[in-house]
Amino acid sequence: MSTLNIVGLVGSLRRGAFTRQMMETLPDLAPEGMRITLADIGHLPFYNEDLKEDGKGPEAVRAFNRLIGEADGLIVGSPEYNRSPPAVLKNAIDWLSKEPEAVLAGKPVMIATQSPGQLGGILSNYHLRQVLSVTGAIFITGGEVAITGIGKKVSDGKISDTDTRDYLTSHLRRLSALIEAHR
Repeated sequence: MSTLNIVGLVGSLRRGAFTRQMMETLPDLAPEGMRITLADIGHLPFYNEDLKEDGKGPEAVRAFNRLIGEADGLIVGSPEYNRSPPAVLKNAIDWLSKEPEAVLAGKPVMIATQSPGQLGGILSNYHLRQVLSVTGAIFITGGEVAITGIGKKVSDGKISDTDTRDYLTSHLRRLSALIEAHR
């Protein structure tokens, strides 16, 4: 079995964001045979069809689409702002979803949200599932990743809570199984 190449999108631009801490924990939890790298989405221009008049679009967008297109799977990490994912993350998804690339069609995806509150960003998670469903992405089964009370589960920039780490590891295994099932 070859190494699974997974790309993670961090849906928050803030350096110390809980979403970033959650996503930076995932490479440590990856099962054997899985490599997780995080992609920068802050440099992408706002989605605008006019930027694709040459049929190609901006180089930053083309490079981003290639990165995701070549990945075996995708992890979308998000906080919840006003019961929804942040605009920067929706913007990245919009760039990935449009022709001629449309690299999300058939792409195995794990959505992971978090919140300091008791809902764990589940409404953002649900919204992302709605948006990504339209793109043709496929999702892991066995429940959503929605981490509640994250402020008490991190230290030194990563998730330290054992139960939460185990929870994330089990979902990464589900992502691996989904990828293998669709190869």
